[in-house]
Amino acid sequence: MKFLSTAVLLLSAQFLFGQGTLADYTRAQNLKKQLTNKIENLPGQFYWNDKGDLFWYDRNTLQGKEYILVNPQAKTKEQLFDLTKVFSLVDEKLGRKVENRVISNDQIKLVDQDQVSLDIAGYLWIWNRRSSQLSQGAASGSKDRNTRYWGQREQGNAYREVESPDKKQVAFIRNNNVFLAKKGSVNEARQITFDGNPANYYSNDIQWAPDSRKLATVKTQKIEIRQLTLIESSPKDQLQPKIQTRDYVKPGDELAQKLPILYDLEKDRLSVFDATLIPNQFYLSDLSWRDDSRAFTFEYNKRGHQVYGVLQMDANSGTSSYLIHEQNKTFIDYSGKKYREDLADGKEIVWTSERDGWNHLYLYDGITGKVKNQITKGNWVVRKVVHVDAEKRTVIFEGSGMNVAEDPYLVHYYAIGLDGKGLKLLTEENANHQASFNKDYSQFVDTYSRVDQPPISVLRDKNGGLIMELEKTNSSLLETVGWHAPEVFKAKGRDGTTDIWGIIIRPTNFDPAKSYPVIEYIYAGPHSSFVPKSFYSNPSGMYELAELGFIVVQIDGMGTSNRSKAFHDVCWKNLKDAGFPDRIAWMQAASKQYKYMDIGRVGIYGTSAGGQSSTGALLFHPEFYKVGVSSCGCHDNRMDKIWWNEQWMGWPVGPEYAASSNIENAAKLEGNLLLIVGELDDNVDPSSTFQLVDALIEARKNHDFIMVPGMGHSSGGDYGERKRRDYFVKHLLGVDPPAWNQY
Repeated sequence: MKFLSTAVLLLSAQFLFGQGTLADYTRAQNLKKQLTNKIENLPGQFYWNDKGDLFWYDRNTLQGKEYILVNPQAKTKEQLFDLTKVFSLVDEKLGRKVENRVISNDQIKLVDQDQVSLDIAGYLWIWNRRSSQLSQGAASGSKDRNTRYWGQREQGNAYREVESPDKKQVAFIRNNNVFLAKKGSVNEARQITFDGNPANYYSNDIQWAPDSRKLATVKTQKIEIRQLTLIESSPKDQLQPKIQTRDYVKPGDELAQKLPILYDLEKDRLSVFDATLIPNQFYLSDLSWRDDSRAFTFEYNKRGHQVYGVLQMDANSGTSSYLIHEQNKTFIDYSGKKYREDLADGKEIVWTSERDGWNHLYLYDGITGKVKNQITKGNWVVRKVVHVDAEKRTVIFEGSGMNVAEDPYLVHYYAIGLDGKGLKLLTEENANHQASFNKDYSQFVDTYSRVDQPPISVLRDKNGGLIMELEKTNSSLLETVGWHAPEVFKAKGRDGTTDIWGIIIRPTNFDPAKSYPVIEYIYAGPHSSFVPKSFYSNPSGMYELAELGFIVVQIDGMGTSNRSKAFHDVCWKNLKDAGFPDRIAWMQAASKQYKYMDIGRVGIYGTSAGGQSSTGALLFHPEFYKVGVSSCGCHDNRMDKIWWNEQWMGWPVGPEYAASSNIENAAKLEGNLLLIVGELDDNVDPSSTFQLVDALIEARKNHDFIMVPGMGHSSGGDYGERKRRDYFVKHLLGVDPPAWNQY
């Protein structure tokens, strides 16, 4: 009887509200195209010339893409070139029609105010704007993009001659040791190390001191590197499957340890760095000499990411010491927040730290290693350093959260003295700002917008003063198809105090009298924050999903970055948290304000780290999340790449990893779960998903699973997107989706 009542209720909902119908699918299918080219004068990227007195940019218009040249001194805007006319002339000169009639911005370069270089069809062309003439130059020699796998590890003991700055000598590795010879006389080389062997070899990344009197390298422990094995089931060039392998280091794996050494040629003295200062290395950076050859420096990240340092080796005494010694009880965000700028050949160092609870800049004495002063401070964060001017003693940086009346994630630009005085706001508008500076940082283009405010681009002077207006985007045509900007919504998080920020997206045919299931798009990776802050007509395709009859939301909960250190620390050894208590509180607050948001029917989806979290939502919060779609998820952090997972989950690998594992907790599944993975994913080991499927089968938990042949790290492509939409329609709306050939 209960089942019958539920079925009747669902059928009634479909009849009354018409959500998930063929008409909804057709509208959703067409929406992406309808939202394209509906924004007039939308600026793209800005490019200054080398001198810094001219710049150009591309903009989208209703007629297509245009290219605009700006002369700041004259305050003029002109067409840089007519793309249609240029291609017509190229066709004429080549005697054939160029098939690819698109030019990317990296193929365009200003020569001067009248001429622009264009890389088209394998040749460099010069377009003269004044005469409207096109001249053909030499072959461009355009190279394919580097396709080297991101995780590939190189062994550094191969033979390679490294020339001294005075070009008189070479150093190289032979039989795992360092040899030195006069240039052109390697057969008369002199061996300067003798303890290298295949298991502990000296690196061919040899660094000469600028004075050519000293050199440095590292002795490296050889380790076996884990291999990720992938099966390509359906290769295009043969019938039988192929096996692919990748270097893929996982949490807990052994890591190479490096020991810097210094050799003084004149004194014939070999000095070895103090190994007790750099134990249990996660990472040791390349060695970098001071310009005056007094010392070399390097950066050291201790495994566990709770100690990070800048160290040096004195070239005269051979002594080892710390210049900067950063420590934290949880983690140091080395991959997202670290910044270092050495001034006056290392006499001073600008450094970032979260030691006071917020990401800020500090000025160090580069000789003594003492902090001279804190440059920035307050309950807000430095997001990025743009430029340090050693002569003027100023820093230009991006910051957010300083204005308590604004969304704390909105980026503004500031300038401040290295002494921490004279803080100046360069971008006042309540919006998310993106700047492009000229060569001497005397001017910058500022494009600012919010998710609910179209972009405006202006040219400013170094103090933020307005020089000229460039573009004011017109988005009114979007509204002709029923589009409405996302609503920015904030609510208190789990502590009842902290503001949690997100956005709400409604379908174009939104009716407040209807009841809408809620779907959350989640990415909770601790390396950043993810709710869009700039203007997009269809962020992450969420509008298309909403069109089927849903309210779609995106939220930044605790454990993500760009807020306080305490806000971020929630993720430490606790990735299963994923900010869910904040997300749930946010949606509960939104549903109280908007009664049409039915939080009794909540779905969630995500990719990669979002794939882990979307499954985790159903496992750890089944009382709230009912339906999930997870793509290429890291379902157990022990299965994924080392650098990302050890940073947040810590080292050594402890019980926290199992506690956060979707695989270990698979038996807790209560809702409807669809898993999607590409068989050739070399970002997140696809076996992570396969093992979750195995655990769900063992626990007798019903679920759905799609493996996409030939696909890498992805949400599933068009096929996966269709399956995701159908899954939510079926399980949240209770409607059988229409056949794919109907729309």
